[in-house]
Amino acid sequence: MTARARVSEREGGEALTDKTILIAGTYDTKDDELGYLAEVIRNQGGQVLTMDVSVLGDPRLPTDISKHEVAQAGGSSIEMAIASGDENTAMQIMGAGAATKALELHREGRIDGVIVLGGTMGTDLALDLCSALPIGVPKYIVSTVAFSPLLPPDRLPADVQMILWAGGLYGLNGICKASLSQAAGAVLGAARAVEPPTRDRPLIGMTSFGKTVLRYMVTLKPELEARGFDVAVFHATGMGGRAFESLAAEGAFAAVMDFAPQEVSNHLFGGLSAGESRMTGAGKAATPQMIAPGCHDLVDFVGWQAVPPQLVGRPMHAHNRLLSSAVLSPAEREQVAQEIGRKLSGAQGAVAVLIPDGGCHEWDRPDADLHDAEGLRVFCDALEAASPTSTEVHRLSCHINDTAFVDHVLQIFDRWLAEGIIDAP
Repeated sequence: MTARARVSEREGGEALTDKTILIAGTYDTKDDELGYLAEVIRNQGGQVLTMDVSVLGDPRLPTDISKHEVAQAGGSSIEMAIASGDENTAMQIMGAGAATKALELHREGRIDGVIVLGGTMGTDLALDLCSALPIGVPKYIVSTVAFSPLLPPDRLPADVQMILWAGGLYGLNGICKASLSQAAGAVLGAARAVEPPTRDRPLIGMTSFGKTVLRYMVTLKPELEARGFDVAVFHATGMGGRAFESLAAEGAFAAVMDFAPQEVSNHLFGGLSAGESRMTGAGKAATPQMIAPGCHDLVDFVGWQAVPPQLVGRPMHAHNRLLSSAVLSPAEREQVAQEIGRKLSGAQGAVAVLIPDGGCHEWDRPDADLHDAEGLRVFCDALEAASPTSTEVHRLSCHINDTAFVDHVLQIFDRWLAEGIIDAP
């Protein structure tokens, strides 16, 4: 009987479907803390599977997935990890194995969520493990470095949850129990409450920003829904782009409308990056995609920090106290166009590139503060030249927020639908 089929009964006769949580950590040094997590989950009616990712020592009691199984799943062995003589190398072996085993357990229906406990070593491994699991699987990391600048944004799973392991570096105490019990309750509650992504209707993946900057989604979403599709709009500020790419790489989308590829610019020039893989997932999955350069000329940075040195002296826009943007020069925009072309060159499916000559965001109107007519012209010419010969290129005499842009998108969509490039609902 799988984890999803078990049912327990709480006080008062209320039936709950039991969920099984994978608990991962170094049981040789954190046995008490990991055992406490299991106790809290079981006391709430949940089930647990335990995974040991330690290298040198052994747990007090056997775990469901031993360290030997983890190392083997990582293509190695505990003996080889020890023989490396380097704890970083050893934990990378365990991280690869833990990620492989966690995904295997999820696919077999044996786990409904995961919680990982650790300091810097354990957190490093936790990022690998949680990244292996798809969006919709509850993932919780209890870490001594939660929310720390040590954690690179491009390694954070798109839907991970974290809590600081306060006062818990060594041994149980009242303070760290508060963190551990919250995490245990949160992951079990999430596993019970989550509605995994459905496939009732084909899904369109779209990137954008808020309606003050880019507005096409306001019209496109209901139009696409009327054609029988669901539409998911991703906020392209780093983590949103990671979620978008993760789903695109899985082939989750019937088509992609990537109209806010600013994270490509951010990655090139030190802004809020979604990682090197941004704008590649749909192409690798042979998913039909439409591309437009919304906000391509902006590089986002943390608004409450000093302006990064490479961005000093440029026109700026403070979106709010969290986020500010700097404007790229014409030469830098040309680099962005070439990078977009390079990424699209690997696409296995249909690609249409839409280039609006009238501007690429609301602050880029001819009368707006960030408009740069020469920079826009240079970029549009460069993107047209950089687009692979296999792509459709549509040079449009409009602004990206104009009705004419949306009308052209729908014309392409309807044609692709009629031609079978996009599968009909």
